[in-house]
Amino acid sequence: MSSVNSPETPWARTKKRFLRNKLSVLGLIIIVAFLLVSVLGYLIMPDDTPMANRMAVQLSTKHPGTSIQFLAIRKNQHVDTVNVFEKLLFGQPDFFDYIPINNYRFKGDSIVIDEYTGVSDDEKLVRSFSIAHVAFPIAEGEKVEVEEGEKLAFKTTNGQNEIILVKDLQDKIVKENIIVHKYWLGTDLYGRDMLSRLILGSRVSLSVGFVSVFISLIIGISLGAMAGYFGGWIDRFISWLINVVWSLPSLLIVIAISFALGKGFFQVFIAIGLTTWVDVARMVRGQIIGIREVEFVEAGRAMGFSNTRIIARHILPNISGPILVVASANFASAILLEAGLSFLGFGVQPPFPSWGGMIKEHYGYIIIDAAYLATLPGLAIMLIVYAFNLVSVGLTDAFNVKEQTSGN
Repeated sequence: MSSVNSPETPWARTKKRFLRNKLSVLGLIIIVAFLLVSVLGYLIMPDDTPMANRMAVQLSTKHPGTSIQFLAIRKNQHVDTVNVFEKLLFGQPDFFDYIPINNYRFKGDSIVIDEYTGVSDDEKLVRSFSIAHVAFPIAEGEKVEVEEGEKLAFKTTNGQNEIILVKDLQDKIVKENIIVHKYWLGTDLYGRDMLSRLILGSRVSLSVGFVSVFISLIIGISLGAMAGYFGGWIDRFISWLINVVWSLPSLLIVIAISFALGKGFFQVFIAIGLTTWVDVARMVRGQIIGIREVEFVEAGRAMGFSNTRIIARHILPNISGPILVVASANFASAILLEAGLSFLGFGVQPPFPSWGGMIKEHYGYIIIDAAYLATLPGLAIMLIVYAFNLVSVGLTDAFNVKEQTSGN
């Protein structure tokens, strides 16, 4: 028996054409990598505190690869360990206060440190801490009693009584409280881990892209579909509105909307979404004008289908390719707009990291020996925008959007 191959579906042909474009596949891989890093966020960041905001001003603008030794002092207040889901979204508050040190030594029930000042090796700042307060959360004013000359007795903030040998407590501190942290991408102006803030900054850019594109698709598809399908005064009014918004610079509109809504994380999403719908509306209008009189639309009208059903169930699926192309291009535009807003101070507000905000904080370092502080977030913006543009080009070829447009 001879087997009959089933006909190839349009989506299968589109997928095959897209996969033949190696640069577009590379762009898709880059986007997936950024998305994975963004989703994991706090789980893979060296600094998993909320907003990656662990500051140490002594460590300002340290170069990539710098290793620093710290004394981790347990905070007096009780800090809960959050579950994995909470940590994924918001991070884990610090259990310790971290003090950078050059060296340390024990002196009875105290630890004496030579604190790292970041100024000069000749300028030493010597400080002493009770080893009990270093290793355990002990409330202010709570006394640490010395028993038999070699044991310490105290009560922790959660009401637990502890009796521990001085030698055991010293070993515990060496093992758990003396740590070495390596800053793979250096530190920023405030001594924060640059790698952690870059990772968390990807959440802002991708979130703005997703939400603003979603808003622009809802507005753009709705207005474009009404204009293209109904025509008449509805088309004239929506076309006038599109031309008015189109004639204004996007960044100025976003700034104006930001002034009206206020500065903030979610306000940026709305502001950018309310300015990027024009491309979608123009494209949808043009595509629907080209197919609103074809046979399957006329058949739907003859069968008594409502206009909403004809648009949603029959017309829009046939122009999904061009919509995806415009959405991909708008994603890149939204990332650039958010970076520009943050650079100007209208976007995501500190201390939450944003790539545009990081460039704003450090662009003055480009002319000195810490240019990486501004170039790293700039390279991240360039890479993700380039990846979306590559995908947009691949989708254009895969859906034959140019041929469809020329045919109309």
